[in-house]
Amino acid sequence: MKASGLSVREKKRLARIVAALVLFAVLFAVDKAVVLGDVFEGPAAWVFPFALYLAVYLLIGCDVLWRAVRNISRGQVFDENFLMCVATLGAFALAIYRGATGQPIEGFDEACAVLLFYQVGEFFQDYATGKSRKSISVLMDIRPDYANVVRGDRAVRVAPEEVQVGETIVVNPGEKIPLDGEVVRGATSLDTRALTGESLPREAAEGSEVVSGSVNLTARIEVRTTRAFYDSTVAKILDLVENASEQKSKAENFITKFARWYTPAVVAVAVLLAVVPGLVTSDWSTWVYRALSFLVVSCPCALVISIPLSFFAGIGAASRYGILIKGSNYLEKFNKANTFVFDKTGTLTKGNFAVTKIVPRERAEEVLRLAAIAEQGSGHPIAKSIAARYGQEPDDGYTIANVAGAGVVASRGDETIYCGNEKLMERNGIAYEKESGLGTVVYVARNGEFVGSLLISDEIKPEAKEVVNSLGAMGCRTVMLTGDNEAIARSVAEEIGLTGYRASLLPQNKVEEVERMLAEKKPKEALCFVGDGINDAPVLMRSDIGIAMGGVGSDAAIEASDIVLMKDDLRGIPLAKRIAKKTMAIVLENILFSIAVKVAILILSACGLTNMWVAVFGDVGVAVIAILNAMRVNSKYEKEKKRT
Repeated sequence: MKASGLSVREKKRLARIVAALVLFAVLFAVDKAVVLGDVFEGPAAWVFPFALYLAVYLLIGCDVLWRAVRNISRGQVFDENFLMCVATLGAFALAIYRGATGQPIEGFDEACAVLLFYQVGEFFQDYATGKSRKSISVLMDIRPDYANVVRGDRAVRVAPEEVQVGETIVVNPGEKIPLDGEVVRGATSLDTRALTGESLPREAAEGSEVVSGSVNLTARIEVRTTRAFYDSTVAKILDLVENASEQKSKAENFITKFARWYTPAVVAVAVLLAVVPGLVTSDWSTWVYRALSFLVVSCPCALVISIPLSFFAGIGAASRYGILIKGSNYLEKFNKANTFVFDKTGTLTKGNFAVTKIVPRERAEEVLRLAAIAEQGSGHPIAKSIAARYGQEPDDGYTIANVAGAGVVASRGDETIYCGNEKLMERNGIAYEKESGLGTVVYVARNGEFVGSLLISDEIKPEAKEVVNSLGAMGCRTVMLTGDNEAIARSVAEEIGLTGYRASLLPQNKVEEVERMLAEKKPKEALCFVGDGINDAPVLMRSDIGIAMGGVGSDAAIEASDIVLMKDDLRGIPLAKRIAKKTMAIVLENILFSIAVKVAILILSACGLTNMWVAVFGDVGVAVIAILNAMRVNSKYEKEKKRT
């Protein structure tokens, strides 16, 4: 634990703990060597060790005493502060009673030790929580402080909430982009790490869309806003993060209810343990001591602290990789997920057209050049994919004529280029070689002679097969739902290794398919739907867990889903699954370990077979071990290795 990573408040607290620990160690060693209760004679001999131990007690426990008094005044009686105060003050009172009645003094050192090690446990808890919070706090740092809005002939600094849609803002290097918008002047590199977890800068030029929360790295740009601040990406993410703690898991709710009834119950048992045997045997000091030990070990700190901390650490670990989980209940449920239903376009595929095949190969450059000439100036996705593949400026001077439902004809002098579908070829009496590939086929002819064809189709994401294989290795079923025809759906499913698929589905049909699969699954299983968050909102909301791809800039993704992958990368799914599995394993470990140790020591304390030092371990020791175990959730996770 590096002190340099601590806040000023934490450093002061650590210094107080260390000072109290040193003083206690010296005092304890001297007490065992010379017996402080025997330094002076008489019935008031106990005052000397009492005064020394009380100084240490107040140094280390003043804040615990204050919190107990404050909580009692607010009606919050039965908490760990109350238990610590009753146990330690009771130990002091018992030691005074023994000293005043001439018995060996016992209890001052144990009372100080209880509070000292309790504070050590609290410090570990705060440190562990802070470490987990750092992963999430990166997201909180994306909140912009101001916006430079152009009004008149100058830029005025105002609150982001005051900027209207359509206004132009200036973003200088080093500043956060305060609102979503479109670059209208300038070019720069953007740091989107806080949003997506992606370390590589993203380039933005005129016409590029930019999202709030990104940091401008290199040059001044002007952005025309497309959303008000309250509708911007940064506002929606901040709202998601701030409300994540409200969505508690079943384990957390159980522990909360458990502690509410458990603490008063053990206080009542401790009172009975002191009073009933004391009345029978008249050995009050023995039974009060056992009752105090019982109170110390009964404190539910290990469970109350480590269980929520485990979930918090899991959410923090996920956010470090650009995976936003809306609450611990979704993390708990995601661990049970064994059926993953994927949308195709934009999820398993890139959602953009690309030239995937040119026939014949030996004339590929010529086919591509002629198609680029014919399609130049068109805004159609197919024309854009041809231009992108050609990558050069096509020859100009051609007259372009659109043939409705067939394609285009480009003419210049005695040269005529035909570029379109089967209808265009047949209408102009051109003999062509039919292409049977899956996708959109563009046939190209020149002066009535067939030249070749281009196959244009949606590209499968490079990581899709890897992710499907990873989920399959985890015992999960993978299904694709798509509106595409049977042939295309079958081709995609076979290429990436999906368990099954459904084709030719309308949006309402997708909901019906998910409903059917939900009805077929077992009660302890969970179904996840993975979509782009734009037109899949009904299915995202209906599934047990809705996972939205590419959440940056998508309203529906953040609002309708339970988990948002800020990077448009499917590998976040098996990674989140591993984080959820590790989180739930550690939660179970902490519950079983804490309860087992505490029950054992409670029984031994009630029987008088242990002293308060063992009780201290049963409380603070178990809590520290559980906290350290919970911190393992927020460790680094290896990225998925590509399989060949």
